Amino acid sequence: MSSKLFSPLTIKDVTLKNRIVMSPMCMYSCEKEDGMVNNWHLTHYTSRAVGQVGLIIVEATAVTPQGRISPRDLGIWSDEHRSGLQQLVEMVHEQGAKIGIQLAHAGRKAELDGPIIAPSAISFSENMKRPEEMTIKQIQDTVQAFKEGARRAKEAGFDIIELHGAHGYLINEFLSPLSNHRKDEYGGSMEKRYRFLKEIIEAVKEVWSGPLFVRISANDYHEEGYGPADYAIMASWMKEQGVDLVDCSSGAVVRAKIDVYPGYQVPYAELIRKEANVLTGAVGLITSGIQAEEILKNERADLIFLARELLRDPYWPRTAAKELGVNLTPPKQYERGW
Repeated sequence: MSSKLFSPLTIKDVTLKNRIVMSPMCMYSCEKEDGMVNNWHLTHYTSRAVGQVGLIIVEATAVTPQGRISPRDLGIWSDEHRSGLQQLVEMVHEQGAKIGIQLAHAGRKAELDGPIIAPSAISFSENMKRPEEMTIKQIQDTVQAFKEGARRAKEAGFDIIELHGAHGYLINEFLSPLSNHRKDEYGGSMEKRYRFLKEIIEAVKEVWSGPLFVRISANDYHEEGYGPADYAIMASWMKEQGVDLVDCSSGAVVRAKIDVYPGYQVPYAELIRKEANVLTGAVGLITSGIQAEEILKNERADLIFLARELLRDPYWPRTAAKELGVNLTPPKQYERGW
């Protein structure tokens, strides 16, 4: 059987052997709170490469120490992080997969000692720390930190970079009117709220020529926030800047009730793909090969991002291939039991 899920996709000079992506998921596993790769990360990611995932995207990796979600997050704020990340890249490549990294800053959702920063001095919730409103200098320094993170990612050998513009973290905080109440050149209109991400993309592209993804929350789920049509406009701006794929998640910029069901975020990927004329990734309660195949064959998205399903089953590509009647070639060491 011909399968879209198991067909290759080339983005710039990177060819993915299939359309299955391991979505970035924080492991909170840095033992010394130093942001360094350890044996857990090497085992966790490489096992999914053995399982025949086409693209593995490493969890949210902080571009500054202050930008970590938790003290145990991975980091890329120092050249000292590069060797561990390079080892991870080499191990994943050995197993035939491509690997990307999600560059991130937690903004007001950082749960750390000391001050935290955001576009506006508004807490995420009553029981979370109130952030400091970023100065222009802090904004410029953070843009530079993303650029330096991209440089280190390139030097470590990553195939793809994804910018984390979703889930209520710093870039998302700038994009949404719910968290960005600034009156200067970084707030007050959609164009001005987009400026922070625009400057990050420009800075990253000075040092990175490979495929560039941006993860967005395509719905704020709030009447005073932005919805899919608004984020489609911003996705078109990303496309104009040379972003290759928009990874369409949703929510978490504020607390909101979300009606969750299988494939509930796929319509966002479909809308943005059509309206912005950009490649998109679909994510969120996609659990079966048949479901993934429907999304791709009906051109609702271009890549399938899997999160919890790959935690449950590191060999999900094998499971999906059997469901779709596809003959998936196993690692030679596993041929006798595949």
